[in-house]
Amino acid sequence: MSAAPILEVRSIGKSYGPVRALHGVSATVAAGDVLCVLGDNGAGKSTLIKILAGVHPHTEGELLAHGRPVTFASPRAALDLGITTVYQDLAVVPLMPVWRNFFLGAELTIGPFRRLDIRRMRHLAHTELARMGIRLRDVDQPIGTLSGGERQSVAIARAVYFGASVVILDEPTAALGVTQSGVVLRYIMQARDLGLGVVFITHNPHHAYPVGDRFLLLEHSTSLGVFPKAGISLAEMTALMAGGAELEALAHELERPPSSRE
Repeated sequence: MSAAPILEVRSIGKSYGPVRALHGVSATVAAGDVLCVLGDNGAGKSTLIKILAGVHPHTEGELLAHGRPVTFASPRAALDLGITTVYQDLAVVPLMPVWRNFFLGAELTIGPFRRLDIRRMRHLAHTELARMGIRLRDVDQPIGTLSGGERQSVAIARAVYFGASVVILDEPTAALGVTQSGVVLRYIMQARDLGLGVVFITHNPHHAYPVGDRFLLLEHSTSLGVFPKAGISLAEMTALMAGGAELEALAHELERPPSSRE
């Protein structure tokens, strides 16, 4: 794994007027590296995504892409540097076939009248999905007929094909069951093995721990630290996210008989 970061934040932060939505967050993402960003609702995960994806510029600290300080003026600027964000509510057209969604907004054309090169797009979609290990029955089937895990996997394969160096995944397993979550986690590892940097945003430590190389824990809009996998157990990470001492105190309270709680 390369030590040179593709994407780095140094004491990054974001304020909206007097409201500080994020403060003092530092982390790096290298090629072939999975950085998991964990935190409960309101921890600052969404704000960090918006900064990395170019939706909102940061107001504190530094953002570096490929070693150079940048301030993204738009999502297009982030995309131009190979930073692709796959949001939880995937931007797909359910009734369109898989291949058409794969090339949505970047359709291939042929001839002076720029007709859609349907044959090539079908072939490339099938080839690229297979390269990621995604075996679909037919790339002509509507993408809305795929499972949630399969749709997320198609989005990851699309990012790889269009030259992403970093893929940011916004809660990709949040609305999925155990089996479909496993499908997505498998393709996160596949993207990592292809040399991409992956930023996996999640509130679920049980999903993060099997695939993560390092874990950035957020709480109340700031960082609790970045932990390498060798430096933190799943139980320790869960305790940090759950509030540790507060959760233990609650457990002891619930173990007491009702008459002694008064």
